[in-house]
Amino acid sequence: MSMKLARWRDRLTQQESLNFLLTNRVPRLALTRFMGWYARIDSPALTRFSVAVWRMFTDLDLSEAEPPAHGYRSLRDVFTRRLKPGRRPVDPARATIVSPCDAIVGAHGPVTRGMALQAKGMDYRIADLFGDATRAAPYLHGTYVTLRLTSAMYHRFHAPADLRIQRVTHIAGDTWNVNPIALKRVERLFCRNVRAAVECTLPDGTPIALVPVAAILVASLRLHALDLTLRPDHPGPHRFDVGHDHVRGEEMGWFEQGSTIIVFLPPGVDLSASLQTGERVRMGEALAHLPSADGDE
Repeated sequence: MSMKLARWRDRLTQQESLNFLLTNRVPRLALTRFMGWYARIDSPALTRFSVAVWRMFTDLDLSEAEPPAHGYRSLRDVFTRRLKPGRRPVDPARATIVSPCDAIVGAHGPVTRGMALQAKGMDYRIADLFGDATRAAPYLHGTYVTLRLTSAMYHRFHAPADLRIQRVTHIAGDTWNVNPIALKRVERLFCRNVRAAVECTLPDGTPIALVPVAAILVASLRLHALDLTLRPDHPGPHRFDVGHDHVRGEEMGWFEQGSTIIVFLPPGVDLSASLQTGERVRMGEALAHLPSADGDE
């Protein structure tokens, strides 16, 4: 990308009011459905053109990816690309909870009075996010970390620990953009958007939850445990009792573009002290430490 084009792109994307207008004050669900259709068009030529346009607005890097045997035939192939083996080593300390995805760290910290932070001065009830106070109860005095995937990032997500998926609840909603500009302007945004509460337990019974949240242009979530892709117009059922095991670092599914995953941890599981809002993390890097980590070397 030329320097002139990059400067033009940056001026456009950094104008908060214009950015919010272009990505939110539009028919969000209709555009999201259109993108779902467009991304599935089987055309290598159209895919190459679309990727060239995409790179005008993002720093898309496919050098780590393992292309399909016959190349990228659709945008969906690019969005859901696999990585070459060994590109995301998992933290070797067994008592760590690792990042399930490549992401930018957003709001994180303790859940206080049943609330988590969306952005400075804006919080939300985690019971609203989960869609049920009972499902949120294990995390009322725990911690959370918000992980935002940009459109150019690797879109598959992995198990943050050895775990069993006990239950998945798909919750219908809107498709607001989840970028920092929207998070500062739209109250309870995560609780408004399409999302899935993925309730899990570690081998010792410790609860852990991942809540993938959809966004404009992306509202489809693939979960291997269900052998199903959840879309905004999914007719049901919306609650699944699963009982599916994943080993730490194993692929759990993917988004069909960028979005957000909020990880919830119970009391006694501490977030890594080094986490900083705005920093980039990669799948497999440490997010938190189980109590047994205190005795690890």
